Amino acid sequence: MAAIIEAATPSDLNAIVDLLTQDAKRRYAKDPILWKLAADIPEKVVPTVKATLETKNPPFREQWLLAKASDDVVGIAHTVLLPVPPIYAGKFGPPGLIMEDSYVSKDAPEDTPSVLLQAAETDLIEAGAKVLLASSAVDGPWEPEFTAHSYEPLTHYLAKTGLIKDHHLDGARAAVAEDVPAIVKSGAVNRNILFGLNAFWEPHADADTRFADWMTFSLELTDRDMFVSEADGGLEGYIISQPATPLHFPAAHDISATGIIDDYFHIDFEDPHELKDTAHGAHTLLRSAEAALQDRGGDAVLVVCPAAWKSKIQLLESAGYETAVSWLIKR
Repeated sequence: MAAIIEAATPSDLNAIVDLLTQDAKRRYAKDPILWKLAADIPEKVVPTVKATLETKNPPFREQWLLAKASDDVVGIAHTVLLPVPPIYAGKFGPPGLIMEDSYVSKDAPEDTPSVLLQAAETDLIEAGAKVLLASSAVDGPWEPEFTAHSYEPLTHYLAKTGLIKDHHLDGARAAVAEDVPAIVKSGAVNRNILFGLNAFWEPHADADTRFADWMTFSLELTDRDMFVSEADGGLEGYIISQPATPLHFPAAHDISATGIIDDYFHIDFEDPHELKDTAHGAHTLLRSAEAALQDRGGDAVLVVCPAAWKSKIQLLESAGYETAVSWLIKR
């Protein structure tokens, strides 16, 4: 008998926590550093899930769907309407995202993943999503299901653990306020490449101004490090390392020693199909960010990279990164 799909309520909290714990332990078994478990999983997960179930005016739309068989909860799907970053046009509105912490237990009816996925898609479409995204760990249980439902890779999150500080990083330095105009110019090149790779990343008409404001503000934040790469007095690239966020890691994991790098561009991978020479400048920027994370006690990092940006992926893989999570798209 097929599972029945229902929207979760506060009375389902214990069942949700149990499934999220099973899900987190599955990831931890594959990589205990990247997917480190919280010291007390229920203590960390309960407030997070409870808030999403009970908050009357959340900052963005969020839903938990349950799959039930014989009154037992055997699966869960977590959906959100993802706010569009201000530098992008977002002409299709907030995309719907099926989060990585969706899970189906081993004793669920065989077709539960497919039924739950279709329910999650319907939930997001009815909430207004015109573009669907899904997050899946590499070789995870949802990967074949998403592929079967016509999802295609959009963004890869490449991971590296065991960071080692490099004391010889000639060619990169900490960014300062005077660098912002050059960073904005470099960021415009980055955005145009992204748009060329996928129309999903169409820039906002005021992207330069908004990006400048964000870079200026970021320089004042104490939880991150910004570096630039120069040659012959000109800026060749920039990078920002910052703390990982719950958007990329389910609540049951401890991300206190994990960083994420999203803003990262260098002319060495300006051609998205072919890496430039040895890419020394791009490597130096990356090692600078890694060293900064290590100085802050970090032992793992994710770097965000479009799936179609082959030269950037090549650079990251040559630096010891492997794809850990992919975001997939279905229009």
